[in-house]
Amino acid sequence: MNSPSLSSVVLLTLSIALAATIVILPLGIALAYLLARWRFPGKRIVEALITLPLAIPPVAVGFVLLRLLGRRGPIGAFLDRAFGIQIAFTWTAAVVAAVVMAFPLFVISARQAFEATDPRLEALARTLGRGRARTFFTVTLPLGSRGIVYGATLSFARALGEFGATSMLAGFSPAGGETLATGIFSAVNIGDDGRALALAAVSAALSLAAILLGQAMLARDRQGACR
Repeated sequence: MNSPSLSSVVLLTLSIALAATIVILPLGIALAYLLARWRFPGKRIVEALITLPLAIPPVAVGFVLLRLLGRRGPIGAFLDRAFGIQIAFTWTAAVVAAVVMAFPLFVISARQAFEATDPRLEALARTLGRGRARTFFTVTLPLGSRGIVYGATLSFARALGEFGATSMLAGFSPAGGETLATGIFSAVNIGDDGRALALAAVSAALSLAAILLGQAMLARDRQGACR
């Protein structure tokens, strides 16, 4: 069977990383703000669970996701019966795996940004008649934008290179497609070192470009804040 073209592999990887980052943004911002501003029972457990994917092997994360989202798993079976939706070994599975593995990086960065924001500025905005939601979107979110941008950049770069959880949940099937990471693994297995090196070079270049873009956006934000 012929290997997918380099352009199709790059396009699929970029689309998965972008979709994962889009999913992470609203969920990550909400959770980061909650952890930065609120105290509640079980907060330490929530913090530990968020960080857990960074502390255990990605293949272990992928295995747990497969048991949950596979057709015989509790979530996967329900989705299949109720809506005819199958997640495991599809493009969606690759996105889910990327979200789970990149999510902690975003939450940690965004939380630090929110914690560095002076709560008195939020209190002042509310005394001027702004509600909590308006204060968040007009004061808190802009002040924490640096951490959010940096977290999004890290999440995107992490999603670009995700392999362990993706290989378990999405596999190497045609339905799931071939990403840069799984493509490198497949190329090495069949002895195609040239293709593996090419895919590795493209993966490194894309990740570097994402990080440099994030740094440029941060530098531009700092310059704007100093004016």
